[in-house]
Amino acid sequence: MGRFLLLAGAFAASLAVVVDARAGTYTSQELMIPMSDGVPIAATLFTPDGTPPRGGRPAVMLLHGLGQNRSSIDGATGTSVNGIAGDWLASEGYVALTFDARAHGASGGLFSLDGPREVGDVRELRRWLSQRPGVNPSRIGAFGVSLGGGALWRAAVEGVPFASIVTGVTWTDLYEALLPQDLAKSGPIFSLQSSLSGRLEPNTARLLPHAVAGTNLAALRDFTEARSARHLLDRVRTPVFMIQGRRDFAFDMEQALSAFSRVRAPKRLYLTGLGHSPATNSPDERPHVLTRMRLWFDRFLKGVRNGIDSGPPIEIAPDPWRGKSVVFRTVPRRKVATYRLKGTRTIESSGSVVRVLRLPRRPLELFGTPLVQATVSTRTGWRHLVAVLSAVTPGRPEVVVSTGGASTASLRARSRRITIRLMSNATLIPTGSTLRLRLAATSAPLYVVGVPRGSRLTIGAITLSVPALRYPISR
Repeated sequence: MGRFLLLAGAFAASLAVVVDARAGTYTSQELMIPMSDGVPIAATLFTPDGTPPRGGRPAVMLLHGLGQNRSSIDGATGTSVNGIAGDWLASEGYVALTFDARAHGASGGLFSLDGPREVGDVRELRRWLSQRPGVNPSRIGAFGVSLGGGALWRAAVEGVPFASIVTGVTWTDLYEALLPQDLAKSGPIFSLQSSLSGRLEPNTARLLPHAVAGTNLAALRDFTEARSARHLLDRVRTPVFMIQGRRDFAFDMEQALSAFSRVRAPKRLYLTGLGHSPATNSPDERPHVLTRMRLWFDRFLKGVRNGIDSGPPIEIAPDPWRGKSVVFRTVPRRKVATYRLKGTRTIESSGSVVRVLRLPRRPLELFGTPLVQATVSTRTGWRHLVAVLSAVTPGRPEVVVSTGGASTASLRARSRRITIRLMSNATLIPTGSTLRLRLAATSAPLYVVGVPRGSRLTIGAITLSVPALRYPISR
């Protein structure tokens, strides 16, 4: 019980609450909204008290992250989408709709990782919201975090007519996020498979084990392309505010940087300390980020000329957060430091090669994608190689700067030069640090599937390229 299907598009409220908020009061209603395939979606509608203006109020839909529901506290924002809807939107005159994604929380259905059915839910819920009394149907926006952001990007390229969107710590290319260089981030994919076991759509359930193992890549490319937006971003005409983590090992900076370069609509990019692990998620930065989100909606849903779209379009939070971000008119200029590391060593399946180098005595703020090039060969076969770059400073814990891997399934006895692209991020490396580069078959928690026992790999000369800001903004 606890779930019911509402007939003829009607809805029933199981709870109505009037809440005092910062700028105004609002009423919330708990709903079950049927989709066109009969699946009920659990939702909450937040409506400001009082008489709506002529033409109706602006409205915002809010989409939560993977494995969560509309009431879950998100580690990045420090609140739930319900909390954002009430405290940051309904209290400021917006109608807000939150909902449990299909196969999450109290909603029915099966999960297909932001596939056509989930995007269809977004389209249908937007249409439902546009028909509510007191809502202006031409002034509906949306905010999505992680999984919700992926659905929102796909909805945007498929023409769901949002007047404005804000995407948070998410992907634009799902294949690149899950299987960069054809090597699966097996740890997170396995966790996804386990957490939603029993609620997976059959094709998704069939493909996820292949994603963990990095097999059947052609089918995985088709699957992820249907859930990605990057190759279609020239279609986007909706004003979009991208919020992406400066240190996020689920969806790195490149997911948003690439989108920023492609979108031609009004746009803004905020690189934040919030996000998935290993983001710091400073509580002090959260109000700044959520305020920027609301200002974007104020500009494009309320028509308030507040300057959010007229200043420098790129904003970067320093680490640690100091109460103020740094703005840029373009992606900041970088310098690339290249280090050549000599030596040859042969490792077995559980072994590793570690090279250490001391940096100049000045702070270095890595920004972008480090590259590792290595001369390798094998007589036994070796499926993949993983690189982990970390910084070691006396008196401080070792910090993982970035990590990445590449398939080496085609390697033979003859030496070959391979390139591993590490994840794009912004990390301050303090003065006096040494860099530690480790090459191996695995690196928890991202790359947990090893190579067969008895495999041997010879690693020779290594080149490490590290892009960094010309002038660090952190300290």
